[in-house]
Amino acid sequence: MKKLKALVAAGLAVAMLVGCGSDSGTSGKTFTFASELDIKNLDSSDADDGMSFNAMHACIDGLMGLDKDGKITEALAEKVDVSDDGLTYTFHLRDAKWSNGDAVTANDFVYAWQRIMKKNGNYAYMLGSDGAALVGADEILAKMDNKQDITQADLDKMGVKATDEKTLEVKITRKISYFKELMTFPCYYPINQKFCEEKGDQYAKSAENVLSCGAFVMKTWKPGNKATYEKNKDYWNADAVKIDNLVMNLVQEPKAAATNFEGGKNDFAPINSDLVDKYKDDDSYQTFNEGYLFYLSLNFKTKELANANVRKALSLAINREDFTANILKDGSKAARGFIPAELSTGPDGKDFRDTAATFTAYDTTKAQEALDAGLKELGVSSIKLRLTYGTDESPMDQLATYLQNSFSKLKGLEIEMVATTKQDRIYTKQKNGDYDICCTRWGPDYGDPTTYLNLLLTNNSNNYGKYTSSAFDGKMDQAKQASDDTQRWTYLQEAEKIAMDDYAYIPVFEKGTAVLQNTKVSGLVHKPVGVPYTFTYVDIAE
Repeated sequence: MKKLKALVAAGLAVAMLVGCGSDSGTSGKTFTFASELDIKNLDSSDADDGMSFNAMHACIDGLMGLDKDGKITEALAEKVDVSDDGLTYTFHLRDAKWSNGDAVTANDFVYAWQRIMKKNGNYAYMLGSDGAALVGADEILAKMDNKQDITQADLDKMGVKATDEKTLEVKITRKISYFKELMTFPCYYPINQKFCEEKGDQYAKSAENVLSCGAFVMKTWKPGNKATYEKNKDYWNADAVKIDNLVMNLVQEPKAAATNFEGGKNDFAPINSDLVDKYKDDDSYQTFNEGYLFYLSLNFKTKELANANVRKALSLAINREDFTANILKDGSKAARGFIPAELSTGPDGKDFRDTAATFTAYDTTKAQEALDAGLKELGVSSIKLRLTYGTDESPMDQLATYLQNSFSKLKGLEIEMVATTKQDRIYTKQKNGDYDICCTRWGPDYGDPTTYLNLLLTNNSNNYGKYTSSAFDGKMDQAKQASDDTQRWTYLQEAEKIAMDDYAYIPVFEKGTAVLQNTKVSGLVHKPVGVPYTFTYVDIAE
């Protein structure tokens, strides 16, 4: 595709003079990142989606971060001391500034972590035993569950304390081998208390209402359109930042993103399966593991889905290999269990998925047999189930259509399609239990199997389908209490088996991503865990 390469080169030449794209109004090196998704939120107490994490991390650092090779390293923490029993972490902060000139202090973390609990933010549970296991956090979460007021005295008992302006002491209830990695996640980011309280309800709702202590300073943000950033001259690691401007083109359909890439207006553009054949032989084409597991959430309050044979029939009816290879064509892989490949490595140095069992299969004969058995147990000749999906979260529409076709081949099963938006899917239908089968996904917050398995705990706030198993909960509790890493790993694999044998969720595929990236661009760090992209080290060759 010589024509494409020539266009990209020409567009880049223009970009080097006036920024990337003639409408950017910037000068110097500009990297333009296209996204099919919008930025929903820049408040670390509320944000819960990957694109918001990308936008937030561009301008805010955590205690820990990633180096240019994607490995965990110190960020706002210059040094970390860990007690002999592994239950106390002392973070010594480096000299760093917010973009209003204030110093970043240990209290910025205390305030942020207390605030997410006061607000009962989407990731508040990550401070409890399902995440960082802070002392006192589970007690606060229990009060939330019981609709009790949270007092400042409750918050002060939580295991996070500023011993001085530059020292943060964190006490946890159990040893966590991946604790430092947790500290890269946005729900643990700092917030400048004075600035936040001055802005009130408008905090983090616009570019002028968010502060930076990261690689870039947000200059403009027009939801549904574009966000622009400039290099933060006061960033503690400013020498590592090679570009002058970062532009995020938001809510760009893949075809439009690819067209803009050809015209030099995008340096990075995700594309969908419809475009793969067109670009797959070009040097700009790349695929990689995105990290998301796409799966079916089943509502156990739906009488028909409370039947194990009906759930088994649904899983056996899905040809995952065909869907990923012939429909998506973007590097996605058929799911073999609820823990994706390339997520976590066990004490034996092997990937979790490589040593765990495979729980998915395609067999239409056995699927029909299971459904027939389920219908007999229910005392009916047929059932009707709703299949809910978001039309604005690609490739959910492709998945839903494929599933409808697959399920409709089963005699005695009728599928009603319920098309909606991602926001409505999650915050209305799933949270209120108004669904039967829901196409959903989960991106790992950290590199450990519990980031997925915790979703199935009886009291987990994201367990919308209300799956409950004392055997599963007990096995997860054993894993929490295990002092030996090998034994813990065994408990986690046993827990996954319990849930998958129950068809608690139905895993479908591990999402791959096909993208076009300017061949002169280097240093974009992608991780299938936590914040998807780190822009700090991006460079563009002259």
